[in-house]
Amino acid sequence: MKLTFLGATHEVTGSCFLLEACGKNILIDCGMEQGPDLYENAEIPVKPSDIEMVLLTHAHMDHSGKLPLLYKNGFHGQVFSTTATADLCEIMLRDSAHIQMFEAEWKNRKGKRAGRVPVEPLYDMDDALGVLSCFVRCEYSREIIIADGIRIRFIDAGHLLGSSSIEVWVREKETEKKIVFSGDIGNLNQPLIRDPQYPTGADYVVMESTYGDRSHDAPPDYVTALAEVIQRTFDRGGNVVVPSFAVGRTQEMLYFIRQIKQDHLVKNHDDFEVWVDSPLANEATGIFREHMWSDFDDEALELLHRGVNPIGFTGLKTSITSDDSRAINEDMRPKVILSASGMCDAGRIKHHLKHNLWRPESTILFVGYQAVGTLGRALLDGVSSVKLFGEEIDVEAEICRLPGISGHADNEGLMHWISSIGERPKKVFVVHGEDTVCDVFAGRLQDELGLDACAPYSGTVFDLASGQFVVEAPPVRIKKEAGVKVSAKVTKTFARLLAAGQRLIGVIRRNEGGANRDLEKFAREVNDLCDRWERE
Repeated sequence: MKLTFLGATHEVTGSCFLLEACGKNILIDCGMEQGPDLYENAEIPVKPSDIEMVLLTHAHMDHSGKLPLLYKNGFHGQVFSTTATADLCEIMLRDSAHIQMFEAEWKNRKGKRAGRVPVEPLYDMDDALGVLSCFVRCEYSREIIIADGIRIRFIDAGHLLGSSSIEVWVREKETEKKIVFSGDIGNLNQPLIRDPQYPTGADYVVMESTYGDRSHDAPPDYVTALAEVIQRTFDRGGNVVVPSFAVGRTQEMLYFIRQIKQDHLVKNHDDFEVWVDSPLANEATGIFREHMWSDFDDEALELLHRGVNPIGFTGLKTSITSDDSRAINEDMRPKVILSASGMCDAGRIKHHLKHNLWRPESTILFVGYQAVGTLGRALLDGVSSVKLFGEEIDVEAEICRLPGISGHADNEGLMHWISSIGERPKKVFVVHGEDTVCDVFAGRLQDELGLDACAPYSGTVFDLASGQFVVEAPPVRIKKEAGVKVSAKVTKTFARLLAAGQRLIGVIRRNEGGANRDLEKFAREVNDLCDRWERE
């Protein structure tokens, strides 16, 4: 009865854990690493052909993206997920395979001229289709026996359509333990998606910490803010171009625009068109529609009971072919264009930028995170011109940003989630956070909730029956790019100090609205503390 930590340890992506119990090898998630990769991940310690099952928390690539590679290397077992997750993986894993094949072909075209050895795609379409045939669709809240001595249950994590936390009960002889894998815990009050559900108790919890060191801002009046952008852009005669992530964010935007149209918040342009120009987004929207009655929240269900499609409205158009996409910009009437990719680095969005960036009447509206080094980030940072398809384009359009609705719970939401578990867990393993964040959040769980919490590194092995570590991977990892050792950024003691600082921020927030005299006294005490330690 062992748990091995493989991916998303002191890093945010590449989620992967191995559970060995009752003679079975079971992976929980098999994700792709995305963005900066600080630490070397341990290899899965068993052959892919010896893995009987995968339990998948949700469809995002950092949790599901290496499933086709697992299949390619010999896995032909079962992949248990919710029905909506399986449906989203049908399009996302095929899309990922297409990207892998396209990128390999492009590199080989360039490499052939330089005499380089051909590269192989990480996996191909046959691998994606092969692993998709392994999926077993499961309902929320229903216990399923997956092997002698092992049963599981999916509960809604409130992060993405179909996302889940997974409860796992393992019984060997007279010993039974319950492990909860949180998956990605959702933010409260997201459009369309239900709020997270809470496990009914656990011996051990493997818990994400993506925003374990920060609080989200108060949610904006997204509908009003979006309507104002559309109004002023249309009044100028321009288009609103929205680089939007195909799965999740596009559907949220459709939900907000439906309300804008319903309430006539954009004056004198009641019949404006909205184009979704992304094959993946169009397929994902179809899956959202299929799961409206089973997976949407109460607010969206109320609309459905009134005969209203929460993500549909008059004037919504979908672009399928390249000709359809080109025709969008041939029509000079003001319109909203939702297109992928969300960070402007690939896909049809680049064509819409080429046709609209030089137009002062148009607006490029960002509604999601833009990573450093992407075209989207460069536009937000104020570049005066960009090169698209070999052509230098002046940036004359209005560039603006609406604060995104985060799909992840913030630090207070995470604390509430772990505090809401029915029975106090024996141990909490903090994962899926940046290097220092994992330690900071583990420190908060210790100091504020008195929980036995730690942030393991990749390669750590824990015996669930005895409650002891079999292998404690050291806090030193190999940096892949340079091949040199890097030390963990914070000691446990300093992590506790950071956690205490986060707790102080939470206390300050909870005192908002208090008597001015009390707040002034509190401020003096905090400033005195800062002065003391700054001097020392």
